[in-house]
Amino acid sequence: MTPTAARVRPRLAAALVLLPLLALTACGSGGSGTTPAGAQSPAPADDPVAAVRKVDSAAALLPADVRRAGTLRVGSAVGAPPSAYYPGGSGKQPEGQDIDLTDAVAKVLGIEVRRQDASFETILPALQSGKYDVGTGNFGVTAERLKTIDFVTYIDDGQGFAVKKGSTTLKKKVTDLTQLCGLVIGTNAGTTFETTLTAQKHVCADAGKKPYDVKVYSENGAALTALQQGRIDVVMSTINGLRYQAAQPAAGTAFLGEYHRLDVGFAFKKGSPLTKAFRAAVNELIEDGTYARILKKWGTSASAIDTSRINPPEHT
Repeated sequence: MTPTAARVRPRLAAALVLLPLLALTACGSGGSGTTPAGAQSPAPADDPVAAVRKVDSAAALLPADVRRAGTLRVGSAVGAPPSAYYPGGSGKQPEGQDIDLTDAVAKVLGIEVRRQDASFETILPALQSGKYDVGTGNFGVTAERLKTIDFVTYIDDGQGFAVKKGSTTLKKKVTDLTQLCGLVIGTNAGTTFETTLTAQKHVCADAGKKPYDVKVYSENGAALTALQQGRIDVVMSTINGLRYQAAQPAAGTAFLGEYHRLDVGFAFKKGSPLTKAFRAAVNELIEDGTYARILKKWGTSASAIDTSRINPPEHT
């Protein structure tokens, strides 16, 4: 899809020690996995994944060749908490909700994860080409993606907006995109946010108002840096990411609330034989309480699901 604004790919200076508070993962939005070194938000000490054990009934759902190999290739977008980030800096072990859930599912299935960092917008095409078996990056389930991608859901997140703290441009929850007319909106490449903003840009002209402008960034922290510097008026990203960010005093942002909920799931090539095993594994984690402990660890309990599903319809 062609975005309405030229893609902006600013390089972030390594001296931006607030970047971990400003970067977000998304639904999807994702990072390049290359956050600069500097002060990083420490990961919670709790380790609910440690006690997870293999469940034979779930593992039996894996294809025989996968059981023999004992590994899966996972393309992972690593950006910032609570989804996935590097508390020890780039090149260290990633942490986050997506990391814990992926590792827990792998333990239930009795396999190992071979995780490879990837920019968010490259993962879904790479699944289709066979580069990865599974993709993670807070991928939202949409009708368009369901045409080419299979999903196994693990959380209910979605789309929201944030502004710089103290901004008078927007003071209340965005319930209609006409509230954004005349503003500059920052978001990430290849995301549901970019798709929504591009597809609905006509609403301003329909209402006789000045269109909003969309600035698309390929790196997680870039849009938030632009917000801090006043180059954009508002950011559209994930509900959980924006809420987490606003809770950090140093970030200086204000969460404006939810706009549209979306199921989020592990992503697979269409027709993948892995989906039933992953659904069974997620449901095992829900049943034994590990799932709830992982979400509590990362402050995302409000986004819990009751059961994992394969390819549910997009929320309306």
